Amino acid sequence: MSSSTNSEDEEQSDFSLAKQRVAIVGLGLIGGSLALALRGKTTALFGVDPDPLTRALATQLGVVDEVSDDLSKILPRASMIVLAAPVRAILSIVNDLPRFPPSRAVVIDLGSTKADIASALSTLPDQFEPVAGHPMCGKEVGGLANAEAGLFSGSTFVLSQLPNSTPRACGLAQQLAESVGAYPFWLDPEIHDQWIAQTSHLPYLLSNALAFCTSVELAELVGPGFRSVARLAPSPRRMMIDILITNQANILDKLKRYKAHLDDLEHALVIGDFAALQDLLGHGAQNYTALTESNKTVKPGE
Repeated sequence: MSSSTNSEDEEQSDFSLAKQRVAIVGLGLIGGSLALALRGKTTALFGVDPDPLTRALATQLGVVDEVSDDLSKILPRASMIVLAAPVRAILSIVNDLPRFPPSRAVVIDLGSTKADIASALSTLPDQFEPVAGHPMCGKEVGGLANAEAGLFSGSTFVLSQLPNSTPRACGLAQQLAESVGAYPFWLDPEIHDQWIAQTSHLPYLLSNALAFCTSVELAELVGPGFRSVARLAPSPRRMMIDILITNQANILDKLKRYKAHLDDLEHALVIGDFAALQDLLGHGAQNYTALTESNKTVKPGE
């Protein structure tokens, strides 16, 4: 067999997720669920987390092959690095990555906002091959104790190609998403942040506001309708503050639009214009149907 053929075979295997030594930085709900979903699908699976209780639980459950609180002990051995911390922690880690250089590694983040992280990833030195990402799944509770291997199944996994993304990085990022049962959806980071402000960040604020404005004396009257609308209220505050800070302009823009619509509903009620009220409610119902019944994600194999 010729040396050129050997080189081609090595390059081809380099695109395989099964050949990667994956390090997940942050073993909370998302990072822990990813680790559980990836077990047995990679050459090695490492974890990094600053919390000793999380590390102890990861060891007890066998979530990863090895876990540490020290990036320098893990990252130089990884061929694929997944950043699954809160957004501002991810930004800090990206800044530190050049201090722990592997010979070559794909880097993908799982942060809930993308513009700031994409900008930071784009400045990494050549041995890092970055792709920005955001799996569209989660729970209102965080932590490794709430992680589950099926968390990503059937969800959209947003991926963003960056100026310094390589074909290998893009291919492995797509494999990562598909291997955990998600559907890859390539999207510009700025557009991601505009859209996600409407579908994720604004709903959190509305859920929290509803919970705040409802008296605890009414607990016996809380039914499934209230629970479904307000369930995001107890989402981890550190994570949500990072999101609100790094997507502030988009969230404020959508919040103004929402408040304007509430004003229209209030005005119709005040003046007793129930025909206008019916129209406003009808438009909302139509939008809900269009949003939930449409499927813009191209699924693998279709």
